[in-house]
Amino acid sequence: MSSTLLIHHLNDSRSQRILWLVEELGVPYEVKRYERGADRLAPKELKEVNPLGGAPVITDGGRNLPESGAIVEYIISKYGEGRAQPPEAGMLDNLYFTHYSEASLMPMLVQQLIFKMIPAQAPFLIRPLLNAIFNKISAGFIEPRLKLHADMIEKHLEKCGDWIAGGSEPTAADYMMVFCLEAWGNSSPFLLGPKTKAYVNRAHARPAYKRALEKGGEYKYAGDL
Repeated sequence: MSSTLLIHHLNDSRSQRILWLVEELGVPYEVKRYERGADRLAPKELKEVNPLGGAPVITDGGRNLPESGAIVEYIISKYGEGRAQPPEAGMLDNLYFTHYSEASLMPMLVQQLIFKMIPAQAPFLIRPLLNAIFNKISAGFIEPRLKLHADMIEKHLEKCGDWIAGGSEPTAADYMMVFCLEAWGNSSPFLLGPKTKAYVNRAHARPAYKRALEKGGEYKYAGDL
């Protein structure tokens, strides 16, 4: 059995953040790629390592571990050797944003995406009606909530420096947040402030991030904001 960390990577997914993390830490690893189908869904083969069929998943020591947040914390704890740790003053920010990213922010972004997908996939004759309905719901409910999130993130980045926890290198919070902001910037960048866009672009400029793109292949969120 190989002792090398194996990352099960799905294109255009959260698993890109795991590739970035291990490249930053210099962890030896292998990649097993999975490609989305024409329907943009993950292939059924992913269910062999994750019963829910999603990515990322890592295999380490013969055991599989799904879920981005769990994987990020596990890799930093086991392989970080003191890296990717927040300074004492940034510990709470690191903890908060690590969990905020998927618990609060990403559900709103997914809801926004679903509201766009439903009219687009509806029969042609009712598409205009559904567009009107879902655009009104989005404008009245989702966008005001996302504006609150965008303002909170922007204000934090104005005071924390280059990275979420205020340190000199990315921590768990950054690996979790950057993907969310990439996806957000791909769908509605007009809500994101200049500090937020600069933050994502700063991550994109790192050599480790670029190496992760080479290892992962197709990734539609790689463009700067």
